[in-house]
Amino acid sequence: MNEVPLNDAELELIEAIRNIRKAYPNGYENLVWYAQQLFDELVEMPPVDEDDY
Repeated sequence: MNEVPLNDAELELIEAIRNIRKAYPNGYENLVWYAQQLFDELVEMPPVDEDDY
């Protein structure tokens, strides 16, 4: 399997997901919302900033 470098937005999403359990119960809902927003931006078609891809 080839390794693919992650861009900044992808790394930020991974960090947000990893921190969701740590944030429970304080800030949990906000972090879930934030991770969802990051995901939505990553899968938006066409990409917001095509230079990132």
